[in-house]
Amino acid sequence: MILMRAVQATSFGAPSVLTVTELPDPVPGPGEIAIDVTHSAVGLVDVLMRRGVFKDQPGMPQPPYVPGLEVAGTVRAIGAGVTGFTPGEPVVSMSAAGTGGYASVYVAPAALVVSTAGYGIEPGLAVSVVPNAAMAHVALTQVAHLAEGESVLVHGALGGFSAAFPGIARQLGASRVVGTVRTGKLAAAADTRLPYDKIVDSADLSTALADEKFDVVIDPVGGQLRTRSLSLLRPGGRLIAAGNASDDWTHQIDSNQLWLGSVTISGFNAGAFLPTHPQHIRPALRAALTAVAAGLGETVVDVLPFREAAIAHQRMEDRTLRGRLVLTSADRS
Repeated sequence: MILMRAVQATSFGAPSVLTVTELPDPVPGPGEIAIDVTHSAVGLVDVLMRRGVFKDQPGMPQPPYVPGLEVAGTVRAIGAGVTGFTPGEPVVSMSAAGTGGYASVYVAPAALVVSTAGYGIEPGLAVSVVPNAAMAHVALTQVAHLAEGESVLVHGALGGFSAAFPGIARQLGASRVVGTVRTGKLAAAADTRLPYDKIVDSADLSTALADEKFDVVIDPVGGQLRTRSLSLLRPGGRLIAAGNASDDWTHQIDSNQLWLGSVTISGFNAGAFLPTHPQHIRPALRAALTAVAAGLGETVVDVLPFREAAIAHQRMEDRTLRGRLVLTSADRS
C-alpha cells in the first residue's frame, strides 16, 4: 500500500492533538483531481474545527480527520471525465468538505481547482490568497452586490479572509477601501502592501472615521463590533457577516436598527453558499488569479513544516502572526 504523509487531529482539543502520520494514498474518482501538495494554508476555521466548536453541526468532521481547506501543488492524477488539466501542472484548490488539506496528496473536485500556470504566482502566496480572493469575489458580487464607485470597510483587515477583500474590491471598481484592526495590529498595518486607503483602530472607530459612511462592511469579527458597524453604513448599505473571530457566539442584533437605518445584514459562509451556487466558482477563481497576479493580494506569508502544525495553530490562537500561515510537506524530518 502506498502511503502519504498527513497531519491528523486525533481528537478535539488543544493544538497538541495535531500529529503527523501516514495514511493511504488517495486516488481521484470521476470528476476529481489528485494534487501533489506543496503548500497547505492554515485558517481560523481549522482552529475552530479542531477545538470542536462545530462538532455538533451536521456534516462536520469527527476525529480522527485531516484539517485544511486550501492547497497548492501540482496535478498528480486526473479522474474520469476531467479535462483541461495535465499531470505536473501547477494548481491551487479550495476544499469541498473543509478538510484534507494538511496532507502530501489531496483529492479535490475539478470544479474547485484552478491552474496557476502562466500567472507567476509563488505557490505559498497562491494558496494563501487565491481561494480567499475567490470567496471574496463571490461575497462582493453575489451577496453584497458591490457597484462600481462604492466604498468598502473591512474589519480584521490583515486576517486571512479579510486580506483578500481590498484587492477584489479594487478590481470591481470600489472608490475607497478602508480596513480596521485591533490596537496591537496597527504597527503591522503600517507595513502592509494590501491596497487599503487606510487602516484604523477598531477600538476607536468614531474618532478614526469621523463621520465617514460606507456602502459595504465586511465583518468576519462579530460581537459588539458588528453592532457598532451598523452606524457606519449609508442608507442602502450592506453588512456581510462573514465569520466570528471575536468568539462571541451569543451576540445578537436589534432588527429595529436595520429598518431605521435602511441597511441590510447578510451572512456569507462559502461552505454553505458555493455548493448551491457552483456556477460562480470558476469566474471567481479566474478573477482571483488576475487580482493576485496584478499584485493586489501581497500579504505576508509564513511557511512552517508539517511537523510544526501544532505551533501554527497555537500562533493562530495567540494572534501572533502578521499575515497567513502555510504548512509545507517538503520537510521530511
